[in-house]
Amino acid sequence: MDNYFSITQRGSTLKRELIAGLTTFLAMVYSVIVVPNMLGAAGFDPGAVFISTCMIAAFGSLLMGLWANLPMAIGCAISLTAFTAFSMVLGQGISIPVTLGAIFLMGVVFTFVSVTGLRQWILTNLPKGIAHGTGIGIGLFLLLIATNSVQLIVGSDAGLPVKLGDITSLPVIAAIVGLAATIGFERRGIPGGILIVIVALSVFGLIFDPAVKYQGLFAWPDLMSEQSLIGQLDIMGALNPVVLPIVLALVMTAIFDATGTIRAVAGQAGLLDKDDKIIGGGRALTSDSVSSIVAGAVGGAPAAVYIESAAGTAAGGKTGLTATIVGLLFVMMMFLAPLSYLVPAYATAPALMYVGLLMLSNVTKLDFNDKVDAMAGLTCAIFIILSSNIVTGIMLGFVTLVIGRLCSGEWRALKPGVIAITLGLVIFYMGGWAI
Repeated sequence: MDNYFSITQRGSTLKRELIAGLTTFLAMVYSVIVVPNMLGAAGFDPGAVFISTCMIAAFGSLLMGLWANLPMAIGCAISLTAFTAFSMVLGQGISIPVTLGAIFLMGVVFTFVSVTGLRQWILTNLPKGIAHGTGIGIGLFLLLIATNSVQLIVGSDAGLPVKLGDITSLPVIAAIVGLAATIGFERRGIPGGILIVIVALSVFGLIFDPAVKYQGLFAWPDLMSEQSLIGQLDIMGALNPVVLPIVLALVMTAIFDATGTIRAVAGQAGLLDKDDKIIGGGRALTSDSVSSIVAGAVGGAPAAVYIESAAGTAAGGKTGLTATIVGLLFVMMMFLAPLSYLVPAYATAPALMYVGLLMLSNVTKLDFNDKVDAMAGLTCAIFIILSSNIVTGIMLGFVTLVIGRLCSGEWRALKPGVIAITLGLVIFYMGGWAI
């Protein structure tokens, strides 16, 4: 196992990888509740979606772990799940089989883009400032997601878009105490400090929070029921000229969203080589695209690397064993569905907030001697959080970089690839195809 996953070579241990895998799983297990609820609102059978969500996360994470050997877990992308439910099915009235066919086609095109090296080309042409800015922005995004999940930060009806929630509520107090404890445990170097906090707050919730209830242990998954979504996709229907633009929008969004996430998590885990490239990056980029093909086939939402993977890398995960553990736990989750309700949002929020704070350290990697590159990175970071969209931040970062280089007289520093990516992103947004 040590040789297969290069555990010692990457400076990790078996214990650390196991803890990291469990930490990542607990940080993203909420998806088996959120995804069925979203798709259920659009007419999908929630029970069938629960099984599909587990299958997609299990397949993608195992592929990432066993093949790409990276500590990144894959699951149904929450943003693309929302788009699938509320825009495709409810908004545009596309039937569920055709929607699944569109997700399948998106996965096929996405995989073609990955295996032909186009995604790697994009990564190669990603300026350092924007690469680090993506990490900063994702860190801020994680902070917003985590604080909103416990209602510490909520939407505002007037004035600024967000405001402070109920600071005296149990979830908020638990999350703040959990964040402080996580920082303290990590400072002392306690192994599995993040995991200890998640488990402790889950136990606390079970004892003191009426909303956290034990609902049983075992539930046998029914894969052959009439409501099953496995194999229910309509590929021919998805080839309709009305649906194809949606497929392309999904592909473009996935390319930059998932690629930016993979780069940010790899950087946070210290898995970049001397040329600032992801170790095993080619296989990582293919793993999540293939998972979207599987998503369409089994009846789930498009797949992507989860930002929550950074919780596992913060816990010390550096190899594919971390992702493999996540995949195996999602296989078990198909049979242990009731247990998913025992991990409240305030148990995992501290881990995500801590990781978000860690990722802000990318600011120190910006080269302010090259002000245009550094400011383009900061523009990318800020607009990821302001728009709650990774692709939007990346697009504005590229635009800032190109125009900034031209106006500063540094046009010779612009690579043709950077100009091509910028034009592609601008056309994507100006054409109204952005998700």
